[in-house]
Parts: sequence; structure tokens; C-alpha cells
Amino acid sequence: MRYHGAGPEACRGSFGGPQIGVVLESGAGTVDFGCATGTIDEPIFPGKDGLFSVKGTYRTGQSGPIKVGQIFKSQEAVYSGTIVKDAMTLSVKLEDETELGPFTLTLGAPAQVVRCR
Repeated sequence: MRYHGAGPEACRGSFGGPQIGVVLESGAGTVDFGCATGTIDEPIFPGKDGLFSVKGTYRTGQSGPIKVGQIFKSQEAVYSGTIVKDAMTLSVKLEDETELGPFTLTLGAPAQVVRCR
């Protein structure tokens, strides 16, 4: 995958960093945290300064095995930050006003996610 900067195409590629991984493709994305997951539901088109802000979701997980029929709460989230060359800085604001990050990610780097226990 490769990163597409500001222009007619949305950003795409795999970005990784400490406790987070982001995969952007086809105008949407997935986010992997140590004990949670998320979606990016809009394409990212950074401005000339690299800034972006898009809507998505955030869903907490749990440690241990998942039980059949178990439901995890998902909430709306806003993913914002910058993408400059191969570097992404990402912050997440949840609908309950919780803020996560900022996280620092690099294009092509693996996610350094430790699963919750």
C-alpha cells in the first residue's frame, strides 16, 4: 500500500505505532488499539498543512475469551490529526468526551499493539 497526500485521492496505506495500527483503503479505515477497535468512516483528505478530521466509531474490548452473544458498546468518535509525508499524528475524541492520544504512527511500520489481558 502507499500513501496518497492532499489531492484528488483519499489517503490509503498501513500506519503503525506504539499501541495503535491504522489501515486506510477505499475511503474508509480500521483502527486497532490494544483493547479496542475502531472504524474511520470517511475518506481522509488532509489539507495543505496536513490537518484532517473525520468521523468514525470506537468499540472497547475486554480481556480473556469472548462469550457467545456478548455485546460490546460502540460509540461515535472523531479521528483528527495530521499526515505529513510518512508520519501521522492521530487523536481520538469519543462521544462521551473521552480523548485518546495523540498517537504517532509511521507509514509501513507495524502496529505495536499489546492485547489486553
